[in-house]
Amino acid sequence: MSHIKNLDVTHEASDVSVSGVVKFVLGLSVLGIAVFVLMWAMFRFMNAQAEKEPNPGPMAMKPEERLPPDPRLQAAKGFGVKLQNGEWVNLENREPEAEYRVLRGQWDRQLNCDHAEGGQTAVANCTPINTAIDQLIAGGSLKVRAAANDSAVMAPSAWSSGRITERAK
Repeated sequence: MSHIKNLDVTHEASDVSVSGVVKFVLGLSVLGIAVFVLMWAMFRFMNAQAEKEPNPGPMAMKPEERLPPDPRLQAAKGFGVKLQNGEWVNLENREPEAEYRVLRGQWDRQLNCDHAEGGQTAVANCTPINTAIDQLIAGGSLKVRAAANDSAVMAPSAWSSGRITERAK
């Protein structure tokens, strides 16, 4: 193919400037890096601003004023239980059974006379429920109603709805 030559077509040196293309690519790279650095700095600045707590406006309500009136729903902000000893138990964002568990624990402490710390009895005349039941059974002081005369009492029927009535004499 070396024998084919077109004398009318020659290489033109002024068509593309290699130094111009290189300068353009270098300028584009420098500007791209500069934009990247500026965007990175701007995002860091904006994240730092977002982490700061803004000052509340003059008409903004205080947190206590924002709470709904009592009784509050479970898991609502400010929901809790005040025990008989004055202790406040915060039940905010807890499971629904938490209120029952706190109340049941307070009842168990009352039944077992465990009012003070360390398991000591706070009230001198308090008897734990299990001990009281045992004393009552052992003392035999339970009053039992005298057995009714079986002939005077009718068996419940479908019309009595399960009530036992006395026979008319």
